[in-house]
Amino acid sequence: MDELVKASIATVEAKKKGQVPWDLDVPYDQPYHVWRLNGWQSTQPSRTYGETRIPSIALYSWNIDFMLPFPDSRMRLAIRHLETLVEQEIPTVIFFAECLESDLKLIAGDSWVRKRFNITDVDGSYWQSGHYGTTILVDQRLPVRACFRVHYKQTRMERDGLFLDVALGPGKTVRLCNTHAESLALDPPFRPAQLKLCSQYMQDEKISGAVLAGDLNAIQDFDRHLHTDNELRDAYLEMGGREDDVEGHTWGQQAATSQRERFGGSRMDKILFCGGIRIRSFERFGMGVELEDASEREHVVSLGFDKPWITDHLGVHAIFDVTAE
Repeated sequence: MDELVKASIATVEAKKKGQVPWDLDVPYDQPYHVWRLNGWQSTQPSRTYGETRIPSIALYSWNIDFMLPFPDSRMRLAIRHLETLVEQEIPTVIFFAECLESDLKLIAGDSWVRKRFNITDVDGSYWQSGHYGTTILVDQRLPVRACFRVHYKQTRMERDGLFLDVALGPGKTVRLCNTHAESLALDPPFRPAQLKLCSQYMQDEKISGAVLAGDLNAIQDFDRHLHTDNELRDAYLEMGGREDDVEGHTWGQQAATSQRERFGGSRMDKILFCGGIRIRSFERFGMGVELEDASEREHVVSLGFDKPWITDHLGVHAIFDVTAE
C-alpha cells in the first residue's frame, strides 16, 4: 500500500497544471451540463427562481479513493449503491471527491445519472489539480442559479471548493459547497483557512441558507471546532451525535489494515450548514460495498485490506428542510 501511495503522489505531481485562467481565493464561474439531444450540453446558470416551492433537499457526499486500482469498477459500484439509496420524492444532490477524469466519463455515461441529474463537470478543466478533483450531481428538479469554484490559495494539494446555488422557490436560494479539505497533519495547517474562506461564501446575505459537505480530513484537535469558529452547525452533532463515538467515524473501518492500526478511526467526513435551513436527518452510508470481480477482489486484498472495499471512506447523507421566512 505504501508503494501505491508513493506512485499516486508522483502522478499528481507530474500532472500539475502550469498556467490556469483563474485567480485564487475568489469565485471562478463554470457551466454545468444538462443531458439533452443525446449529449451533455454545457449550460449557463439562470438567475430566475422558478415558481415551484421545494421544501426539502437530500445530500449525499462520498470520497471514492483515487489511489486504488480499478477506478471504473469502483465508481460504477458506487453509483449503483447510491441508486439503491436515493429516494424519488426528495430532490437530491450528490457530491463526489477524489474523482479521476475517467470517473467523470463513467458518471456522464450512466443511464440513471442521465435520467435523474444534471452534472457540473464532464472533464477536469476547472479542477485545481491536473489529476483528480470534485464534482456534483444535481437533481434535474433543482434550478441552478450559480456554479463556481473557489481555488484555494492556501493549499499544498491543489484543493478547491465547488459551489452550486439552487433555487428552492421564489426568493429562496440555497448554496451548496463540495470541498475536499487539505489532508494530513502538516504545519502550518491549511484547513482552518479553507473552511473560513468557504464559510464567507456560505454566509452571503443574498443566500437563504448554505450546506458544505465533503472529506474535511478532520484529524486534529482544532478540526473539532472549525464549524463553531465559522458560525456553522455540524449536522452530525445537531442530530445528537457525539464527537468521539465510533458510530460517527467515516474513515478507518475500510482503510488498509496497517493504516487503521496506525491511525485508528476518525470522523473525517462532515456536513456543515447555516442560515434558513433545518436538519431533518443524518446518517452514514456506503459501509461494506465491495468489488465483485474475483481477480479485482484478490488484487485489492493483496494490497493490505481486510476486504476488497471500493473506497476507504464511508459517505455522509442528510436531509434538510427549508424554513419559512
